Amino acid sequence: MIIDQFICSGEAKWNVKNGLVMLLPHGYDGQGPEHSSARTERYLQLCDEDECIPQKFNEEETLKEVNMLVVNCSTAANYFHLLRRQMRLPFRKPLVVISPKKLLRFKGACSEIEDFASDKKFQPLIPDKNPKRVAAEKVRKVILCSG
Repeated sequence: MIIDQFICSGEAKWNVKNGLVMLLPHGYDGQGPEHSSARTERYLQLCDEDECIPQKFNEEETLKEVNMLVVNCSTAANYFHLLRRQMRLPFRKPLVVISPKKLLRFKGACSEIEDFASDKKFQPLIPDKNPKRVAAEKVRKVILCSG
């Protein structure tokens, strides 16, 4: 109830801005049902339903228009830059981080020290570095999965 009434709609409904960051574990990771408090689909349903993609993407202007951000970081550096951006924005928006806890111990999610540099920033989408990947112009459908 508090998430529906205040966090996702507080700015539009009550004219109250908040920069709350919710860190919600996603996936049981072999630890049982008490270790997964996130329902990704529920938070995505609470997001704006704006289906218009801007012709020219300006990160800060686009973020001003949304009601909240739902993210799933896959690298340590990207998580760091996400939290840094959340603090440095000149306005407040709720942030829901839905990430498996096992990424804390997963070597594939480690980042090089250079990735934490101040000239780097949060990447909403990290491109595939696999040299055998399909060319971007041949992609017809993108399916986002979490869990």
